[in-house]
Amino acid sequence: MSEWARLEAFLTTDPRDVGCDEAMAVLHVYVEAIAAGLDPAARYPGVAAHLAACGPCNEDFEGLLAAVTNPDLGG
Repeated sequence: MSEWARLEAFLTTDPRDVGCDEAMAVLHVYVEAIAAGLDPAARYPGVAAHLAACGPCNEDFEGLLAAVTNPDLGG
């Protein structure tokens, strides 16, 4: 990634984005809220912003959500 691309990514980062560590710390709560039919983005807007911007964290989110909402994946 070029220096300009890094600068562009930094400047377009949502200021609500809590980052990987904080998002992962509450990811299980976020997923459980979705599974319960709630809107976790209203309570955790920083996590929602982060999941929208971070591919690896969003992949973890999608996998955990699939495991929680699809009993066939439980093993």
